[in-house]
Amino acid sequence: MSPRLETTPDHIATSARRVMARCDELARVSSARGRIERVYLSPEHARVNRLAAEWMRELGMTTWQDAAGNQFGRLQASTPDAPALLIGSHLDTVPDAGRFDGIVGVLIGLEVVRLLRVAGPDGSWRSPLPFAIEVAAFSDEEGVRFGKALLGSSAAGGVWNDEWWALTDADGTTVREAFLDFGLDPGRLGEAARRPAELVGYLEAHIEQGPELDRRGESLAVVSSIASARRFQLIVEGEARHAGGTPYDVRRDALLGASEAALAVEAICRAEHHIIGTVGQLEAFPRAINVVPGEARLSLDLRGEFDGERDRVWDAIARELDAIMGRRGLRWAAREVHNAPAVFCAPLLQDVIREGIAATAPIEPPPTLFSPAGHDGMAIGAITDVGMLFLRNPDGISHHPDESVSAADVGLGIRALAEAVLHLAAEPS
Repeated sequence: MSPRLETTPDHIATSARRVMARCDELARVSSARGRIERVYLSPEHARVNRLAAEWMRELGMTTWQDAAGNQFGRLQASTPDAPALLIGSHLDTVPDAGRFDGIVGVLIGLEVVRLLRVAGPDGSWRSPLPFAIEVAAFSDEEGVRFGKALLGSSAAGGVWNDEWWALTDADGTTVREAFLDFGLDPGRLGEAARRPAELVGYLEAHIEQGPELDRRGESLAVVSSIASARRFQLIVEGEARHAGGTPYDVRRDALLGASEAALAVEAICRAEHHIIGTVGQLEAFPRAINVVPGEARLSLDLRGEFDGERDRVWDAIARELDAIMGRRGLRWAAREVHNAPAVFCAPLLQDVIREGIAATAPIEPPPTLFSPAGHDGMAIGAITDVGMLFLRNPDGISHHPDESVSAADVGLGIRALAEAVLHLAAEPS
C-alpha cells in the first residue's frame, strides 16, 4: 500500500495561511523603504536567518547557521546518525522583489516538518522516517550583491571557488571583508560543505517563474531539469566625439553597436528551442548628452535546457557581434562571470514528487516542466540527488512586486511535498 498523509483539509489550509502570513512578515525585512531587497551578508540577511531559526525551533528542530551564512534546521530521526533529506530554498531577493521567490520553498519545508513530525518517548519531536529531515534557508541564490549567484549553496555543495573572495559589491567591499563584517570566519568556510553520505536527497518547492502552469490551468508540476546558464559582461569600444560636429559616416557609436547587439541576442535566441538570452544591463560612456558614446557595457544572461545547445548559441551570438562591430568600426570583448551546467532532477525524486502531486489531484497526470530559472539545487546537485516541485504563479511574473501565488496552491504544494517525502521513505534503502 502506498503511504498516505494523515491530515485534514483544515490542517493544510492552516499551514497555507501560515506560509502566506510569514511571507508578509519576511517582506517587511528590507534594506529599501517601500520595496523588498535583501542581499547576502547584510543586516537584513541576519534578521531573516534569526526569524527562520525561531520558526525551526518552534517545530522542535535543532538549528545552526553554517560557515557561509546559510540557516539550517534538523528534525532528528530515531537513529542519531541517520542521513537527512534536505528541503530548502533561499531567503535573499533581487531589488524591488516579490515576496514568494525562494521564500515559499523554505516555508513549505517547515510546514512539511510540522505535518510529518511525531513526539518521541521523551516528548521531543522527531522524524518518524528512516532519515532525518533538514530545512535549508540558503543565503545568496540571486547573486545581487557580488554579481555571482549561488554563493551560499555553493559553499554547502562544496563547490566554492577561492577566486570569489575577491569579488566586490557596489561599495568596493570584498566577499572576504563582508564575511568578517557579518561575523563569519573565511578560514572556516570549508566547514559549510556537506558530505554526500549525510544526505539522501534534496527537494525544493518553488513558484514557477513563468506562465506555463497558469496557461495550462494547473496548480503544480514536476521539474525535469534546471537550466544551464552562462553570464557575460560585454564591452563595446568606439570613439567619443562631439555630438553636433561628427557626421554619421565617421561616427563609431558604441551605444548603437551595443543596441544592435542586444537585438541580435533576441533574434538568435527566438529562433532556438529552449534557449533564452537577456540583456538586462546597458550603460553608455562618457554619459554626456552632447557626446557620441565611446564605450558601452552590457550584460548577457544566456540559459538553455542543455549545455551544448546553450554553448552553440553563444558561438552564434559571438559571430554576429563580430559582424556588427566590424560594420560599425567598433571593438568588443566579453568576460564570463558565471557558468553553471544544467542539472537534471533525479528520476526517483521526479517520481515521488509526481506521486505527491497525484495525491492532491488524482484525475489528471501532473505536468512535467523544465526550469529556465536557476535554483540552489544547481549547487546542491554536486553532492546529492535533486528534485523540484513547481507551484503556479498567476501570469508568470517574478522578480517583481506583482509576483504571486495563491494560498490554495500553497496548500496543494505543502500536501504534495509531504506526500513525496512519505513515498521516498517507502522506497528501498
